[in-house]
Amino acid sequence: MNPLVELHAYGQSFWYDNIRRQYLLDGSLKRLIEVDGLRGMTSNPTIFEQAIGGGEEYDQQIRAEALKGADIKVIYESLALSDIRLACDLFGDLYKESGRADGFVSLEVSPHLAHDQEGTIEEALRLFAQVDRPNVMIKVPATTEGIPAIRHLIGAGININVTLMFSMTHYESVAQAYIEGIQQLVESGGVPGNVSSVASFFVSRVDSAVDKQLIASDDPSAKDLLGKTAVANSKVVYQRFKRLFSEARFAELALAGARAQRLLWASTSTKNPNYPDTLYVDQLIGPETVNTMPPKTIEAFRDHGRVGNTLEQDAAGAQSVLSKLAEFGIDLDQVTDKLQQDGVAAFSRSFDSLLSTLEQKTEKLTKTS
Repeated sequence: MNPLVELHAYGQSFWYDNIRRQYLLDGSLKRLIEVDGLRGMTSNPTIFEQAIGGGEEYDQQIRAEALKGADIKVIYESLALSDIRLACDLFGDLYKESGRADGFVSLEVSPHLAHDQEGTIEEALRLFAQVDRPNVMIKVPATTEGIPAIRHLIGAGININVTLMFSMTHYESVAQAYIEGIQQLVESGGVPGNVSSVASFFVSRVDSAVDKQLIASDDPSAKDLLGKTAVANSKVVYQRFKRLFSEARFAELALAGARAQRLLWASTSTKNPNYPDTLYVDQLIGPETVNTMPPKTIEAFRDHGRVGNTLEQDAAGAQSVLSKLAEFGIDLDQVTDKLQQDGVAAFSRSFDSLLSTLEQKTEKLTKTS
C-alpha cells in the first residue's frame, strides 16, 4: 500500500508544497491526485520564484503581457493567477467529492503587506475575486496585523490559509480570529459551511533554531533534546486544537455548518541530514490535519514512510520536552517570534528576487520581438 494514500485513513490530508506550470500541463499533478491521493496544494513567493525563474514555460505569457505594456507586478500576478486557476480546476472534482473539505490551492498575498492590515484585506479580497474559483485559499501571515485581517476575511466568506505560525501564542490568536470570523459570518447571514481555513504551523524550522541553542549549551544533557522540539511543539498545539474546537462556543457554530479550522503542518522537509527524511510526516499523523510536503519529502514518504496515529502519542512527553527547554535557558516564545519575523523577511526577499528575475526575463524576451 502507498503510505501517501494511507494517510487519509488516519484523517490526514496530504497537500503538495509546490507549483509549476509544467506539472499542471504534463499530467504530473493529475497523477499525484489519482495515484498518490494528493488532496491540495500550497504555494508561496519562494516557490513561484523557483518556478518562474527556473524554466521557459512562462516565457510566452511574459512576452505577451510585456508587449501589452504591463508592469512587472502585473506580469507576475498574471502568471501566478493562471497557474492557480489551472491547479484549482485540476482539483475541482476532489473539492466537490470531499464536500468542500479538500481540493484547495493556496495563493499568498504580497509578503510586503505582512504588517499592513488594510492592505492585506484589500489584496486578499481582490485575489480571491480574480482567481474566481471556490477552492482557492488566500494565504495571510499570522502577524499582529494579520490576525484582524484574518478575522475580517473569514467573516467575509473568504477561504484563508493562515501562514507563518510557530508557537502556541501564534496559534491561539489565529484560532480565535477564525472562530470570531465565523461568528461574524453567521450573524451577517452568511453560510459558514462554504468557508474553509487551515492554520499552517511551521515545523522543521523550530528544530533548526532550537538545536543551535542546545548545542551551544554548557549542560551535556541538553543534547538529549536535539531534534525533539519541533514535533513536541506541534503535538502540544494539536491538543489545544482538539480542546478549542470541541468547546461549546464552536459547537454552536458547527451546528450551523461551520468547519473546524484544521492544523496544517508546513516546513516538513528535514533540514538536518542526521534526522530521518520523513521525521516531520511520520510523527505528525492524526485526524483533522493536513501535511503539505515538498517534492523530495513526498518521494521519501512514498518510499519508506510509516503510517499510524502518531500525533496523539505521548502528549505528556511532548509537554515535558517543551518544559525542559527553559531549564537550559531557551525561551521558546522568543525563538518562535524571531522565526516568524525571519519568515516574513525571507518571503519578502524571495518576492523581490522573483520580480527582479522577471524584469530581466521581460527585457530579454521583448528585445527579440
